[in-house]
Amino acid sequence: MTRLGLGLSFLVLFHVLHMFGAADSTIARHSSPTAFIKASCRATDYPALCVQSLAGYASAIGQSERQLAQTALTVSLARVRSAQSYVAKLTRVRGIKPREYRAVKDCIENMGDSVDRLRQSVRELGQTGRAVGQDFMWHMSNVETWVSAALTDESTCLDGFSGRFMDGNIKTAITRRVNNVAQVTSNALALVNRFAAKHKAASAAKQP
Repeated sequence: MTRLGLGLSFLVLFHVLHMFGAADSTIARHSSPTAFIKASCRATDYPALCVQSLAGYASAIGQSERQLAQTALTVSLARVRSAQSYVAKLTRVRGIKPREYRAVKDCIENMGDSVDRLRQSVRELGQTGRAVGQDFMWHMSNVETWVSAALTDESTCLDGFSGRFMDGNIKTAITRRVNNVAQVTSNALALVNRFAAKHKAASAAKQP
């Protein structure tokens, strides 16, 4: 081979290696569990909170859409349980007004309902592992319905504190805590919907 031919071959080889190297680096930038979580959280209404609440579980989540949704639900369940305990303590606040007390008690019940629905959702999502076709969609429909209901329960808790006559430290404390929980649950619902949509699209792509 001539020197010119060798030179051209080297240039071609260098170009090909450069292309593969660039492709590998692009994959690396988007293939870490944390990067996967950040990309997935863009589908939620509160992406920063989504990343903050899930980043600590990156190694367990990996790049699994199912595990991401499962973890998001589990985190939401833990947050609601914690909020329920926090709200329950407020019934013992000195000087609480009768109207505030009733609203707090109603909120505790709402949060308890939310806990039950999220617990059902976690269990139901866990049953989709081997489910296919309509069976999978049936399970996912149940999950979506229960998470939506849990979000409604959390919103209903705050309804009891509407109006200026309820203004005060108790309303402020509960609103801050429950709003955070509702945002986490909203994110979980978005990730559940994302998982269901991606699974459905993948199944459709496999059909002849």
